[in-house]
Amino acid sequence: MDRVFKVLGMPRFKPKGVLERTAMDDLWRHTLSRIPTVFGRLAYLASLLDASSGAYRHHGFTEAFGREKSVSAMRESHERVFVEWISLSMRDKYGVLGQYLDSLEDPAPTVVEHWLKSRVYKAYVPGAARDMERDLFCSDLEALLAMIRDAPAATGQASSRLR
Repeated sequence: MDRVFKVLGMPRFKPKGVLERTAMDDLWRHTLSRIPTVFGRLAYLASLLDASSGAYRHHGFTEAFGREKSVSAMRESHERVFVEWISLSMRDKYGVLGQYLDSLEDPAPTVVEHWLKSRVYKAYVPGAARDMERDLFCSDLEALLAMIRDAPAATGQASSRLR
């Protein structure tokens, strides 16, 4: 029957409530694509990790796709976004991080100081990251946070300082 619809060029309709996307497609299409920065996506995915168990949790997503598929999509996406972040140049990281900080409800200087003291950003690293990737992430982020902290206008001029 699908072949008939393709030959005739007719659209195929699915009954309402039937999912036709994979968990990964859904996560990217409806959530991650709406987060404007790589660092924002990284922070969001890290927030889905349960600090007690290290397991990814998202009730609605699990209800829609099942535990195994939803966890796999969240884990793979976290790893993918992490690699995307560490692959950026320092200039690009600085600009993206500045954009992310500017989008937060709390003032950037407050967030930067908290991160530098608490090192909460270490939780943004996915479990599958190698030690050298973890070290690169932390050292780059610490340098960037120090640069943003010491910038004349906290974050607004973040990308221009590295030009």
